[in-house]
Amino acid sequence: MRVLLQFPEGLKQHALRYAKELEDRGNDVVISASPAYGACDLAIDEARKIGADKLVHFGHNEFLHAPPDFPVEYVPYEMTAELSILSECLKELEGYRRIGLVTTVQHMHQLDGVRAFYERNGKDVRIGRPYGFAKRSGQILGCDVGSASSIDKDVECFVYFGGGLFHPLGAVYGTTKPFLSIDPFIGRWLWLDDYRKKKERMTRAKITRGIVARSFGILVSTKIGQYNMNLAQILKSTLEKNGKTAAILVSNTFDFESLENMREFDAFVNTACPRIGSDDVDRLSKPLLSANELIEIIGIIKAGL
Repeated sequence: MRVLLQFPEGLKQHALRYAKELEDRGNDVVISASPAYGACDLAIDEARKIGADKLVHFGHNEFLHAPPDFPVEYVPYEMTAELSILSECLKELEGYRRIGLVTTVQHMHQLDGVRAFYERNGKDVRIGRPYGFAKRSGQILGCDVGSASSIDKDVECFVYFGGGLFHPLGAVYGTTKPFLSIDPFIGRWLWLDDYRKKKERMTRAKITRGIVARSFGILVSTKIGQYNMNLAQILKSTLEKNGKTAAILVSNTFDFESLENMREFDAFVNTACPRIGSDDVDRLSKPLLSANELIEIIGIIKAGL
């Protein structure tokens, strides 16, 4: 069997080891070297091009079903981190009793241990159920923070346990309560509330610039879990009905230097990964709007404000 292996950036360092293990079982193995941004970003086209019989996607749970005529195997990757950091930063949570707890798929097996620690120390721990693409209670994705936002009204603050800021920042943007990120790999904890305030200011600035824009480029990703041509067409039609010029721009992965070369557009609208509109706005000189921000702009224009 010919197999294409796909790894997110943090796991590419293990690609050769897994490839050799599968080869030892008699498989013909090829490794995808393309960037992989999540389970929404399956290398189906690459797998078909090389005649693979299966795509093995590491590091994530199933996000969206692959085409029914092509098999995809999802291999979640567990990472076990020391819990001792929880004691070191326990004082940060003084004054908070009801806390919401979230993590990523890599640490779901440790979630009960983290919860037990806080309960032993007098905390009332709440773990929310996902309502989007995430599969398990307490799990957040970069684009799905339902496990956090679903309990926002029930808690006094949130605690994220895991590496990096990408995932907790998504949860910060989708909640309203104080948010503590604990990274056991670098021994750091950080309150992220200033990021929420920064995003709010950024949103207002984008809307202000978008109101005076006359031409809009609407971004559509061909990634299997991000493709949303229907939304793009609705937005294009809405813009044109309100006297604006719009065109749909298609790419698998958007290159911001190429977008900068499209100088006829006064603004861009994102229908792909929602994090593009919040994490990558500084990479463009023109405003990069979400669909919701564009709808707000249209409302302002209609109201004549």
